[in-house]
Amino acid sequence: MSPENPTPDINAATLPPSVIERVADRFKLLSDPTRLRLVNALHVDGELSVGDLVERVGTSYGAVSKQLSLLRAQGVVARRREGTRIFYRICDPSLNDLCTAVCEGIRRDWAGWGAALEAELTTNQREE
Repeated sequence: MSPENPTPDINAATLPPSVIERVADRFKLLSDPTRLRLVNALHVDGELSVGDLVERVGTSYGAVSKQLSLLRAQGVVARRREGTRIFYRICDPSLNDLCTAVCEGIRRDWAGWGAALEAELTTNQREE
C-alpha cells in the first residue's frame, strides 16, 4: 500500500522470517554514512582505487578499507587488483534502483515540507 494508492498490492507476498532478516541486514549495511559515501562515490565515478575513495570520503585509509571489506562481504562491491592498487566498483545491480527510490522519496518529503513551511510563513505574514 502507498499513500497514493491505499489498496493492498495483490502481487505482494508475505516474506518468510529468514528473508526479512536478510533484508534487514542489507538495510543495516547501508545505514552507515561512511558506507553510503563510498557507495555514492562509486555510483558517480564507477570504479575507484582505495586511495581515490579515501580522498573523496575524507576519512582514513583504515576506515575506508574496513567499510569496503564489509560491503564486499555482502556482495555490494567487487574489487580488482592492478599492480599494487586495488579498485572497487558496485556489483549489486539493485543498489542503483534502491538509492534512486529512497532519494526520490526524500525529495518528495522535502518538497512537502517546503510547501507547508511556505504556507505557514504566508499565513503568519498575513496575520501580522
